[in-house]
Amino acid sequence: MATSGFDPQQSLDSVDDEQLPVPPHKQHGAKHFLGLYAAEHVAATEFVIGATFVGLGAGIWDILIGLVIGNTLAILSFTLITAPIAVGTRLSLFAYLERIAGNVMAKLYNGANVVIFAAISAAMITVSATAVRVLFDVPPQVAPYPTDMAFVIIAFAVGAIVVLVAAFGFNALSEFASICAPWLMVMFTAGGMVLIPALSESVTGFTTLTSFSDFVAIASASVFTGINADGEPGIGLWEVIGFAWAANTFAHFGLIDMALLRYARKKRYALATSTGMMFGHYVAWISAGLMGAATAATMKLSILVVDPGDVAFYALGMSGFVIVIVAGWTTANSNLYRAGLAAQALMPEVKRWKVTMLVGLGVMGASCFPFVYRSMLPLLTYAGLILVPVGGIAFAEYQLFPRLGMTRYWANFKGLADNRPAIASWGISLIFGFGLNVLDVMPFYYLFLPTWFVSILVYVVLARRAGACEAYPEKEKAQQEFNERVVEHHRRKAAEKYREGVEDKTLLSKCIKVMWGIVGLGVPAVLAWRVMFESPDLYQYYVNRELFYDITIWCTVIYFVFAYWGLQRSKQFKRREPEGTPSQASTG
Repeated sequence: MATSGFDPQQSLDSVDDEQLPVPPHKQHGAKHFLGLYAAEHVAATEFVIGATFVGLGAGIWDILIGLVIGNTLAILSFTLITAPIAVGTRLSLFAYLERIAGNVMAKLYNGANVVIFAAISAAMITVSATAVRVLFDVPPQVAPYPTDMAFVIIAFAVGAIVVLVAAFGFNALSEFASICAPWLMVMFTAGGMVLIPALSESVTGFTTLTSFSDFVAIASASVFTGINADGEPGIGLWEVIGFAWAANTFAHFGLIDMALLRYARKKRYALATSTGMMFGHYVAWISAGLMGAATAATMKLSILVVDPGDVAFYALGMSGFVIVIVAGWTTANSNLYRAGLAAQALMPEVKRWKVTMLVGLGVMGASCFPFVYRSMLPLLTYAGLILVPVGGIAFAEYQLFPRLGMTRYWANFKGLADNRPAIASWGISLIFGFGLNVLDVMPFYYLFLPTWFVSILVYVVLARRAGACEAYPEKEKAQQEFNERVVEHHRRKAAEKYREGVEDKTLLSKCIKVMWGIVGLGVPAVLAWRVMFESPDLYQYYVNRELFYDITIWCTVIYFVFAYWGLQRSKQFKRREPEGTPSQASTG
């Protein structure tokens, strides 16, 4: 039995599209990825992580400088490590791993993904539940476990919606999530702006800021103080850089985002991850820290136990409930969908929706425990540590083997049921990485780096001894012929199914864009600016803030109604075929 089930003679019509390279007519330009990464990385987790930085005692300059460096390293990792393999193979890591590493490795990897993405999904359901909790006057859940049965019921109710949508209606939700990114970006920024005058008054006695140095002084005195929740010196620059870089290691060094970047027409489009890194993981984290610190001071609680729902409501009023519910809901759905796909790979005979429902039951149970979402920082870091070695193995096979005179897909060509060097490399790397953590020889944020290098080194050595240096000319020729058949298959499919749409230039569509762009986004931004810069005293600040609260919720309604309407109209135009033009596939 071959590792990938590769059969040069198999009918391509019987092969799942996910197992084949992405065809040219389904590839996208940079604009697509700018929006995609903004939507994915401006999410409910930012409330948790921003507050965590405050609780860990990061200093203001450590935050301002460290997040720039760390997120720049993340962008470069996506661009230099993930994108070349994604664009070169046009495969997801799941499909590529099955071709190079075999069934056992693929099952172990999918099992790890089920646990990790289910945990992230549970955390996001809990975040959404904290907003719904406030609406029903349920007390804050400050313990690691639920202390009120009403919160359990709320978590299960929110979780049930997430599970059902992930199982049956994910496509509709993913479309809805795509229109959330601009609104989330505006609202995260507005939340910080609305609370800065209150923080300023508590530190300086004045509600106005005259310069950037005023902001730094206020933030360092009341938010990013350098002192952690226990009153001790907090984390420093290196820790902030490390976390910003490590927060998405499973996506870049771990190559999970091959699933997204395989659709990029060019490798450099991975630079579009900057919208997620530099806004979601910079502006939004800082803004969330400001909002969390102000809310914790008002509620007289530790920032480590303040609910995201309370934070958002205090900063944004009723719109805060919307931002927490929407951001948590959309993030939970996408991760539960990923967990369901990974689980289905373990049980291919069971339909995906049934597997997703089964995983979802466990997710709903975990979502009742607040400690899950409060553990997001270590969860993301350790998830990266578990998955990064697999990325190292794939990196070695794709990038290094040709340079070292070794053969890609050697285990498949050799006819091995499983790639034992790959399995052994993953196991040795995990022992090495978690061993470093136990010995505490370096900050755990950076453990992914030596672990990744060890996985590469071990795999190259073991694969060389197992047959990767041998030549397999007949197998390579058969695969080349198979690849040529795939190209022809995609060309035929494109000609049969693809229809090029027409550009929507109608007056109605332009009016729709004006409504969601100017009223839905512009008005809240202007009102937030007014609160921050035109509040000379506390009285005027409260007047401006209440006006912001009252109007922004209606702007939120307008935004989502018109943005969704515009999305549906654009889809209708994309489905049309221009009159008088033949069917043709787009070559990009």
